[in-house]
Amino acid sequence: MPLVVVSFALLVAALAFGAIADPEWWKVVILGVVQGITEWLPISSTGHLLIVANLLDFQGSIGGTFEIAIQLGTVLSVVAFYARDLLGQGRALLGQSSPEATADARRLWLGVLIAFIPAAVVGLLARDFIKAVLFDTAEVIAVALIVGGVIFLLIERRPPRLATTAALGQISPLQALGVGVAQVFALIPGVSRSGSSIVGGLLAGLDRRTATAFSFYLSIPTLGLATLVDLLSSLDRIGPADWGRLALGAVVAMIVGYLTIGWLLRYIARNSFVAFGIYRIAMGLLILALAATGLL
Repeated sequence: MPLVVVSFALLVAALAFGAIADPEWWKVVILGVVQGITEWLPISSTGHLLIVANLLDFQGSIGGTFEIAIQLGTVLSVVAFYARDLLGQGRALLGQSSPEATADARRLWLGVLIAFIPAAVVGLLARDFIKAVLFDTAEVIAVALIVGGVIFLLIERRPPRLATTAALGQISPLQALGVGVAQVFALIPGVSRSGSSIVGGLLAGLDRRTATAFSFYLSIPTLGLATLVDLLSSLDRIGPADWGRLALGAVVAMIVGYLTIGWLLRYIARNSFVAFGIYRIAMGLLILALAATGLL
C-alpha cells in the first residue's frame, strides 16, 4: 500500500508539472507507458519508443537520450518489485543469513556481474556508433524485431528438454556468461534486452521463470549504467524542459513497469513465448510497410 500511495503521488505531481510546463506532456505520458510495458516484455522497448516518438512527432528526444534516460523508471520498478528479495540477499551477502542463503546470494550476484560485463564493455566502446547509425532507423528496428520473433518461435519448437536450472541461486558462471553474450545483441534497437537475455538463459538451461527473473535482476546494473552514462554525456544538451519530460516519463514508466513485471511472471508460468514471437514478426512487417509508404 505505501508503494501505491507514493507512486500515485509522484504521478499526480509529475502530471501537474508536465501539464503546466510542457505542452507536449501527453506525448511524454504515452512514451512512459510504452517504456513501462515494453521494457519487460521481450518485444524491444527502445524500438517501440523510437517508432512511437516518430509517429507522435515528439520533439524532446535529445538525440535518443530521452528514450534511454526514462529507463531509470523501469530500473526503479524492478527494484521496487523485488525489494523484499533484494533486502534478504543483502543480509545474506553480509553473512546475516544461513550458509545456504549466503551461498545462493553470492552465486546469483556473481552471475549478474558476469552477465553484465559483455554488454557494458561493448556498449561503452560502440555507444557513439549505435546512437549515430542505428537509432531512428526504422528498417534496422523492423529487421531486428522480425529476426528476434523467428528465434523465439524456433526455440519454442525445439524438442522438450528438462531445464537444468530452476533457481536463481543455482545459476552457474558459464550460464551467466551465455546470458551476457546474448544481451550484447540488445544494443541493436529492436532486438530487446529482456528478449535477448531470456533467450540466452533458455539456451543456457534455465527454465522460463528463472531466465525471466534473472533478466530482471540483470537489468538493474545494465539499464542503470546505460542511463547514467547517457545522461552524463548529454548534460550540455539537456535543458530545463527536458528535465521535466525525463522526470515525467520515468515516473510513468516506473508505475507501468511495476505492473508489467507481475503480469509477465504470471503469464510465463502458464504460457510459452510464441505469442511474443508472432507479435514481433507482425510489428516488424508493419514498420517496414510504414517506412515504405513514407509514414516513418
